[in-house]
Parts: sequence; structure tokens; C-alpha cells
Amino acid sequence: MTLPPGAERPTPAPGADAEITVGVGPWAGEWPTGEHYDPALLAEGDRRNVVDRYRYWKLEAIVADLDRTRHGFHVAVENWQHDLNIGSVVRTANAFNAAAVHIVGRRRWNRRGAMVTDRYQHLHHHPDAEALAAWCAERSLPLIGVDNFPDSVPLETYELPENCVFLFGQEGPGLTDAAHQACEAVLSIEQYGSTRSMNAAAAAAIAMHAWIRRHAFGQSVR
Repeated sequence: MTLPPGAERPTPAPGADAEITVGVGPWAGEWPTGEHYDPALLAEGDRRNVVDRYRYWKLEAIVADLDRTRHGFHVAVENWQHDLNIGSVVRTANAFNAAAVHIVGRRRWNRRGAMVTDRYQHLHHHPDAEALAAWCAERSLPLIGVDNFPDSVPLETYELPENCVFLFGQEGPGLTDAAHQACEAVLSIEQYGSTRSMNAAAAAAIAMHAWIRRHAFGQSVR
């Protein structure tokens, strides 16, 4: 992506690998005008993990701009064991501009893998799956689980609703019984190797991208 006109990539130190240089340095020349620009970032540079079009923007300005184009799916994750995968799921939800992220269970969750992308998401907490299901019902949002159960139906042929909430379990145990029962449908991802299940964060990314293919690109499942 093209950098803003006054932005310059920092020059790596002698002998340093240019590939590890992150972000942009201070704005070169006359500063741009606009309430969305952050004076501190213009003066000091912007090293955040954001796409180039958001360089030097205030955090709240980025969130407001993302809100204009957020997609119709939400992402919910059960959090009973401080699972490391939750951060990765949140980061992927940001990449696909999910409507919101919901943490189910413990309020505190492992943010390490999120790479601070949670700052750009709308976060909700629900004490359990029943509370999440009630929140969904109040807004007429289907709750759709993703896991390998005998009653699961294939994600590959399921007609995903434009507005919905995906619910993912934790690494290892997967969806709890309460979460399973709360879902309108549970989807499975077809596998062809020897492993019984795939990484929870990988499964979440596949499900979100299936929604993107169907509703952002208009690809039919048939």
C-alpha cells in the first residue's frame, strides 16, 4: 500500500536488515491538516501494526473509520483456560473487520497474540454461553458454533447468514456442552489428514474467510 505523501520509512542502522524496520518515521515537511491526525505520531513517527492508509491517525479515528465498513459477522470465543489462541482469533477478526468480538467465560483473556488489534475492535463480555445466546436472541443474530460433533454440518456447503455470531471453543476441549446446546447450528471443517482436529485459531480463520467469500465476494456455496 502507498504511504501518505509526507511519510518516510525509517532508515535501518548500518548492517541491519531492512525487513525488520517497522512503521514510518516522523512526517517530513509541512504537517497535513485533519482532526484524524495524531500530532504525537506526526512528530515522532508511527510504529503501530496498522495498514499504511492509517499511518499517523488517532486510534479513535481509525475505529470510527472501520465502523463505517464493518461486516455483519461477530466472533465469540469461550475463555475458561486462558487459551493462547484467543489473541490470534481476535487478530484475525480485526483483519476481516468483524462487527465485534465476544469473550465468553473469564473476563480476563490472553491478549498476547492479538498484537494490540483488540484496541480497534468492539469487545463484549458474557459470563457464559447462555448469556451470549440471550444477547444474540435479543438482536435476532443466529449463533453458529464451529466444532467437530456428530451433529455438525459442513461449513463448506452451509449457507452462512449475512448477520451472525460465530462461536469457537478452546484448544483441546472445543465447545463446551452448554455452548453446543446454545448454538442454532454447529459447523465442521472438512479435514483430510490424520489429526482429529486443527488449531482453534486456524479453524476460526477458515470460518471467517468462508463468510468473506460468501458475502464480500458473493461466491455461492453451490
